[in-house]
Amino acid sequence: MIPPAFDYVRPDTLEEAVRVLAEAGEEAKVLAGGQSLLPLLRLRLAFPELVVDVGRIPGLRGVREDGDTLVIGALTTHHDVVHDPLVRRYAGLLAQATETVADPAVRHRGTLGGSLAHADPAGDLPAVALALDAELVAVGPGGRRSVPAGEFFADYLQTALAPDELLVEVRVPEREGWGFRYEKFHRVSQSWAMVGVAALVRRADGRIAEARIGLTNMGPTPLRATAAEQALAGAADPGAVARAAGSAAEGTRPSRDASASPEYRAHLARVLTERAVLAAAGTG
Repeated sequence: MIPPAFDYVRPDTLEEAVRVLAEAGEEAKVLAGGQSLLPLLRLRLAFPELVVDVGRIPGLRGVREDGDTLVIGALTTHHDVVHDPLVRRYAGLLAQATETVADPAVRHRGTLGGSLAHADPAGDLPAVALALDAELVAVGPGGRRSVPAGEFFADYLQTALAPDELLVEVRVPEREGWGFRYEKFHRVSQSWAMVGVAALVRRADGRIAEARIGLTNMGPTPLRATAAEQALAGAADPGAVARAAGSAAEGTRPSRDASASPEYRAHLARVLTERAVLAAAGTG
C-alpha cells in the first residue's frame, strides 16, 4: 500500500532534531532504521504530518564503556549490537536476543533505540531491557533525563518519551559471569514471538543466587516475571527450577488473537521460563 502524504525533514544535529520535534508536537514521527515505522505507514496505521529522519545525526551509534556500564547509542544497528565484543562480553543476553530479531536485512537497518521506542510487546528487545535493568536516556528541550526500563514502557506501543524527546542511548549494567538465555516460540521463522523469555541467572555455591526474567508478549507491555524470580532464589536442581517456573505467568495479561489464547500463552511462558533458566544456569 501507499502511505499517506507527510512532510519530511532530516536534521543534521541532535539540537536541530529536538527543535523540530518540539515545534511539531504529536504530529511528528521519528524515523531511525525504519523497520517499525515504514510498515505502519504502508498499512496506514500511522498518519504523521511530519517524519523526522534522525539517521544522520552523529554520536548516536556505537558501544562504549562508562565505568561498569555499557553505553549503546540509540542508532546502533541490531547487526552491530550482535557483533560488538563489549556487548557479547558484558551483556550477552542482549546480543543473543538481538540475533533472533527478524532477518539479516532487518538487522542491518533496524536500530536498538528504534526497537525500544516502538515498544511493541511482541518485540524481543523490550523484555531484554527489563531483564538487564537498562536505563534509557532521552534528550528534549529540557535537557537529558534517564528512565529505568521498568518505567519506560507505558502501554501498548507507548513509552515515557514526550513528543519532543528523542531516545539517544541505552545504558546497561555490566553483568560479566551471569548465565543468560533468550527463548521464544514463534510459528514460522522471522515472525514475531508468540511468547519470549529473557533469563539472567547468577549462581553461587551450586544454587541460583539471583534470577532476572523478562517476558515478551505476555501483556500490553514487556513484563518481569517477579514471582518466578523470587521462587528461583536458592534453587539447586531442575525440579526446583520447574516448580519456580510454574509461577512465570502470575500477574501477566496475555492477549487473545489468531495465534494463541491467553491460556496457551501462559503455558508457553511457564515452559519457556523453565528452559531459559535451566540453560542460563548451565543445567539445561
